[in-house]
Amino acid sequence: MFTATRAGAAMAIASMLCVQLGLAASVGLFDQIGPEGAAWLRLSWAGVVLLVLIRPRPSAFTRSSLLACVALGLVIAGLTMLFMAAVARLPLGTASALEFLGPLGVAVVRGKGGSAKAWAALAAVGVLLLTEPWAGTPDLAGIGFALGAAACWAAYILLTQRVGDKVSGVRGLAVAMPVAALTATVIAGPSVFGRLTWQLLLLGLGLAVLLPVIPFMLEMLALRRLTTAAFGTLMCLEPAIAVVVGLLALGQVPGPAPVIGIAFVVAAGVGAERTGSRSEDVGANAADDRRDGAMTAQG
Repeated sequence: MFTATRAGAAMAIASMLCVQLGLAASVGLFDQIGPEGAAWLRLSWAGVVLLVLIRPRPSAFTRSSLLACVALGLVIAGLTMLFMAAVARLPLGTASALEFLGPLGVAVVRGKGGSAKAWAALAAVGVLLLTEPWAGTPDLAGIGFALGAAACWAAYILLTQRVGDKVSGVRGLAVAMPVAALTATVIAGPSVFGRLTWQLLLLGLGLAVLLPVIPFMLEMLALRRLTTAAFGTLMCLEPAIAVVVGLLALGQVPGPAPVIGIAFVVAAGVGAERTGSRSEDVGANAADDRRDGAMTAQG
């Protein structure tokens, strides 16, 4: 049990590092194809890569598991496109901290005891410090996009665990990602096609591997070994990682109030739930799927 928990935690942390590095690299595409184009390019390549590598068979899915995969794909599209729109308007650390309210909300709702409201209140104070409404006009569009991404992230956590329990290995993601790519194509594709070059396509392939293919595969495997509350708590590290990556890669120097706000959001995430492994019964039922997932990821 402890080994499974430690492995799940390592996968979650590695996923967060890939996400933030991929986001920082994606910012360079904004001037050429916009944030929606950068999101579409990554999702499209990710869908192709996973279909080629995993090649999911229809016989591996029941009707309910297939519907769950489709729902997960819609959520992945919303999460990716909304967050890229937020990053185009807000510093990476601020956008990541606001997005983190999604897993924090999962941890608070799933938490036990009367302290849940206190952690939610601490997170609310952190959000005020992050957005600094007293310091001029806040970017309401950027904040709205980040909060929309937060809602998608909460749904993503719940749906990923549901798909991971129903579908062997990472085959569920090989269905969900093409659905996300098709959704993004309908929304952003027509405005991006005319601006594509071979250089952008190749760059998009590299970014798709860094984000979202590797992170989403790691998160799906991590959620097989962790409770949703534990996973949400581990995600508290992401805003801090985003601040460091934003500083080193993008030159985004946060002010004192946003730094304190991020610390409050992180503290709320840590306090909302303690980390832990999933229950014995779920772990036993998914043991074979875990082995299949590990073999698929290695292949």
